[in-house]
This record gives sequence, structure tokens and C-alpha cells, in this order.
Amino acid sequence: MSAVMKHRLFWPLVVLLALILLNTVSRPSFVRITVHDGRLYGSLIDILRNSAPLMLVALGMTLVIATRGIDLSVGAIMAVSGAVALTIIQDSGDPANPAVLAVAIGTAVGAGLVCGLWNGFLISVLGIQPIIATLVLMLAGRGIALLITGGFITTINSDPYKFMAQGYVLGLPFAFYVSLVAIAIVALIERRTALGMLTEAVGINPEASRLAGVRARGIIWGAYAASGLLAGFAGILYSSNIMAADANAAGLYIELDAILAVVLGGTSLAGGTFSIAGTVVGAFTIQTLKSTITFLGVPPAVTPVFMAAVVVVVVLVQSRRFRRFMGRLPARLRTWTSRTPDGAEAAS
Repeated sequence: MSAVMKHRLFWPLVVLLALILLNTVSRPSFVRITVHDGRLYGSLIDILRNSAPLMLVALGMTLVIATRGIDLSVGAIMAVSGAVALTIIQDSGDPANPAVLAVAIGTAVGAGLVCGLWNGFLISVLGIQPIIATLVLMLAGRGIALLITGGFITTINSDPYKFMAQGYVLGLPFAFYVSLVAIAIVALIERRTALGMLTEAVGINPEASRLAGVRARGIIWGAYAASGLLAGFAGILYSSNIMAADANAAGLYIELDAILAVVLGGTSLAGGTFSIAGTVVGAFTIQTLKSTITFLGVPPAVTPVFMAAVVVVVVLVQSRRFRRFMGRLPARLRTWTSRTPDGAEAAS
């Protein structure tokens, strides 16, 4: 049992299951899944669908954090991606044309990739601190999205594009399959090739890995490129869900949710060892927590405080040092209570 508890996924899974149990006790319908016209509906299905954009961004953030970096621009990249896609579809005159849809999605994802490559260039080539380099695009990206949309919220009416976030395949949301494919590709590349080990080596000690012959610059650059690419896909899903490109609201604060998902999954912000499976659990945990907050009717003004409090508790539960301290606390309390007021040991 102790070996199981020491596994890096044990506590993230415990937290996720605890949230699901809390919701189930509060409202038994939470775990109820109904079938209508061959499609599955229910709170758990909604979590699978709504967590897709966060899942994509969190996967990219995992790779960036593994290199001892951070990417604050993912929300702005989502805004740019959505703005590019919807502007192309709107200007095409034929929103239902599959060829137009393919061009729009390809260009939008390409825009995300370019943004990621720009971040990687600033960090790996010019040596700018990651938080500063990505903060630049975080601020400028939404301005770029506003320029693309002309300062307005661009809306379209395209059933093929709407299918991206709201469509179903084999009873499950299409967006869930998109996140599933992304998880499989990232896990395959990072865990079935030497790239994952090299990424961890760069994150643990960039200078030592460089002296050992590892091309740290290329790996860091690639991590930010992957983050931008995945954020571009997330922007497609977000804009498809609301069928609009809102440069101010698209991906707002999702970079913070992604960082929380990565940390809750057991990946250290200090870089090095990372966990793809942990990030997946962390993303589902964040989305389930948001669902819980909505159900409890927490006022919007209090929601950030409530979420922060829950995250602090979760992080403390995952901390080995905190658990050791709590395990020793009863013995220390017994020692303190056995002492007399003047500090001498009480008679047995």
C-alpha cells in the first residue's frame, strides 16, 4: 500500500475522485448518463467536452515547464487562432464549404505555431527569460487578434465548424477525441522516443546537458513551438464552441489553469521530470472543480478565492513534506501536553 501511495499519480487521482464523490453526494444526477439519438449526455460528458481546450494547452505547458520555462501567452495565442479562423470563414462567402474550413483551420493552427516559434526564438536563441518573452506575446497577442477582427467580435454560421466543439462521434463529443489524439501523440513522442529523456535532462541542468552533447536550444525551441501549436488547436475548439472570435475573452486566464493542471499532476515548476498522465488528471480536476463551483452557486466575485483555497488544499495534500509533518503532529502534541507549565516533564 505504501508503494501505491508513493506513486506520483496517487494523490492527483485521489483528489479527482474526491471531487467526483462530493458532486455525486450533493447531486446524484452528476454521474447519471443518458442516451438521446445515439449521443451520451450528462455532467461527466460535459466535463470531457469542456476540458478539451484546457487539456491541449496543459499538454503544451507541460513540455515548456519540463524545460524549466513557462508560457504565459497561450491564452493570447488562442485568441489569435480563433480570430484567424473565423475571419477566413467569414470572408469566404461560403461558411459551409469543407475546403474553406480546412484552409481556415490550417492557417489558424499555423498562426499558433508561428507564435510558439517566436517565443522559442526569444528564449532559446536570444536568451530572454521565459516569463518576460511570453509576457510580451501575452500582451501583444490580443492586440493582434483585435486587428485581425477589426476590433469587433466576429461571428459566423457554419455547421462544419460548429461540429469541432459541439459535434458527436460514436456517442461522445468530437472535442474529446481531439484531446485524446493530442494526449496519445504527445505521450508517444515524449515517452517512446529519446526526446522525453532529453527534455528532462535540459530541464534538470541545461549547461550539463549541453556539455553532454544535447542540443538544448533545439529542444527548448521545440517545446515552445509545440505549446503554440496546441494552443492554436485549443483556440479552434473555443471559438467553435461559441461560434465567435472574441479577442478579449478567448482563452482568458487559461494559462493559469494550465499551470495549475500541470502542478496538480505532479510536475515540478523547477523543471526536469514531468508527467503526461498527471497533467491529464490535473486538467480533469480543474474542469471538475469548475463544475463544482457552478453547481454550488458560488458568486462570480468569490469564485477565484474559492478556487484558490481548494487548490492550496490540494497542493498541501500532494506535498510529501506536509504529509510527513501531519503524520508526526499527533506525537508532538502528546509530547507538548505531557509537559508541565514550567517546562519539566510531567510525572508518569
